[in-house]
Amino acid sequence: MAEQIVIALFLGLVEGLTEFIPVSSTGHLILIGHFLGFQSAATFDVLIQLGAILAILLVYFNRLVQIAKALPVSVKARHFVLAVLFGFLPAAVIGAIAHDFIKTVLFDSPMIICISLILGGVVLLVIDKIPFKPRYTSAYEFTWPMAIKIGFFQCLAMIPGTSRSGSTIVGALLLGADKRSAAEFSFFLAMPTMAGAFALDLWKSRHDLSMDQGLLIVIGFVTAFISALFVVRALLDFVSRRGFAPFAWWRIAIGVLGLIGLYTIG
Repeated sequence: MAEQIVIALFLGLVEGLTEFIPVSSTGHLILIGHFLGFQSAATFDVLIQLGAILAILLVYFNRLVQIAKALPVSVKARHFVLAVLFGFLPAAVIGAIAHDFIKTVLFDSPMIICISLILGGVVLLVIDKIPFKPRYTSAYEFTWPMAIKIGFFQCLAMIPGTSRSGSTIVGALLLGADKRSAAEFSFFLAMPTMAGAFALDLWKSRHDLSMDQGLLIVIGFVTAFISALFVVRALLDFVSRRGFAPFAWWRIAIGVLGLIGLYTIG
C-alpha cells in the first residue's frame, strides 16, 4: 500500500505540474504508468484531473466574477466569453465523436506518445525562434474566427503526447498573438475544455467507478490541485521571459528516454 501511495502522490504531482504547460500531462501520465506498471482505476484518472481544473478556477476566480458581472453591460466581456466558447466548440464536437477511438487506440500506444513528444518539442523550438510581429497583446482582443481556428489547433491534443496547451499556444502565436496572451487564452480555453472532457470521461466510465481507491484518489487530487496552483500562477511571467524552449527540450528529452525505455525494457 505504501508503494501505491507514493505512486499516487507522484502522479498527482505530475498531473498538476504538466497540465497547463506545453509538455502533455496525459503523455507523461501514460508513460509513467506504463514503466511503473501502475494501472490506475478510471476514478483515479478522472478525479486527479478535477484537482487541476479546480486550481485554475481558483486562480482566475476574481477575473471570472468580474467578467460575469460585466456581461450585461460590456460588449467587450460578451465578445471574450463568446470567443472562448467558439474556441471550445471544435474540441467538444470532435472529442465527443472520436472519444472511444482516442481512449482505446491512441491512449494505448506509448510509442505514439514518445514520437508526439519529440515532434512537438521540435515544433516549439522552431516557433520560439520565429520573430513574430504580434497583432494581439491581450486575450480579450482575439476575434471569433481566430478563436475557432485556435480551437481546431487544440484538437491536435487528442493525439496523446501533443499537449492541449502547446497546441493552443502555437495556434494563437501563428494567428497573431504574443506569447503572454497566447498562454492566457490557453488558460481560459482550458476551463470549458477540461470540464467538458472530465464530464464526458465521468459519464463514459460511470459503470466502472468505485471508491475502493479512496485514499489514493484523495492523495492524487490534492497533490494535483496544489502543484497546478503553482504552475498557473507562475507560467505567464515565465513564458514572457524565457519563451518555450525549456519546455521543448524537456519534451524531446522525455520522448527520447521513453523510446529508449520501450526498446530496452518494453
